[in-house]
Amino acid sequence: MNLFVFGSSLLSSYWNGAATYYRGIYSALRKLGHNVTFAEPDAFERQRHLDPGDYSYARSIVYQPGKDLDAMVKLASQADLVIKHSGIGVDDAVLEHRILECQPQAAVIFWDVDAPATIARLEKDRTDPLLAAIPRYDAVFTYGGGPRIKAEYLKHGARRVEIIYNALDPSTHYPVSPALHFACDLVLVANRLPDRERRVDELFLRAAQLAPGCSFLLGGEGWGDKVLPPNVRRLGHVPTGDHNVVNSSARMALNINRSSMATFGFSPPTRVFEAAGSATCLLCDAWPGVEEFFKPDEEILIVHSAEDIAEMLAMHDAHAAKKIGMRMRNRALRDHTYETRAASAGSILEELLREHRLSEAFVR
Repeated sequence: MNLFVFGSSLLSSYWNGAATYYRGIYSALRKLGHNVTFAEPDAFERQRHLDPGDYSYARSIVYQPGKDLDAMVKLASQADLVIKHSGIGVDDAVLEHRILECQPQAAVIFWDVDAPATIARLEKDRTDPLLAAIPRYDAVFTYGGGPRIKAEYLKHGARRVEIIYNALDPSTHYPVSPALHFACDLVLVANRLPDRERRVDELFLRAAQLAPGCSFLLGGEGWGDKVLPPNVRRLGHVPTGDHNVVNSSARMALNINRSSMATFGFSPPTRVFEAAGSATCLLCDAWPGVEEFFKPDEEILIVHSAEDIAEMLAMHDAHAAKKIGMRMRNRALRDHTYETRAASAGSILEELLREHRLSEAFVR
């Protein structure tokens, strides 16, 4: 099966939290025999912050926003199945409709990598053109959101909704020797976004104030002018190649979901599985469905407040934290790898393509 994919970036994780997901899903689909072309715009300086790595599992195309869209859609129409991911950052609304031009030659999928934000957008603007496009897609995929997100998309007329969760690629995220300059008690890697910053203030930065004897690292873009407690060190952008050593050098890592994702739940972000891969003990903000992925108190530690974080840091020394991290890694290797996610996604995509071709043959 030939897949043509529009996404934010396969080559760069700069201001692009979906990079790990794209790489895990599409490299695993290639191993299953599917051909992947991944088209990404030259935008947001991502092409100047490329991650080293082997991306030969996909034919990579970098196009110029706006002016190259005609050529990209024409090229996409030659594929068996066209996928448009949400959150590309440029020309999203245009592409959400233009990929429908690839029908009937190709089946067309809208694959949402931030479904809570998309649903909020649709609820806010009942004239949003995406509402008219949803019933025309062969299916909608999401990388999280659980039953509530599925129900919302069905309410908006989606023919079919499938959830393909984030996972672990053990070939890219794994334990490594710690590095002294990344050593800390707690690390948080998260870009500064409006619906996350308040939660970072309330959880991470306040926990640093409550635990002045502990050291904290804050990674991610956008925090340059943020006033931080004296025991918090700023890292800036953390390239994919540094994920393992940053996580492996910390006694614990913290995940903070964006507020919309936490509300809907069933949305484990890539950071959760990156930490699992390195066997780092993870403190995770509470959201519905987390127990479906990892067992609280044994494989993951759930926190509701800065006080909880400070308490966890006091309760779990490096040895205890490592035991929890290893249990989390073992669970991820057993139940949550991109190999298993891609096997499910591949079967569904093949089924959708068969149904699409049968439907078009019947119409003719």
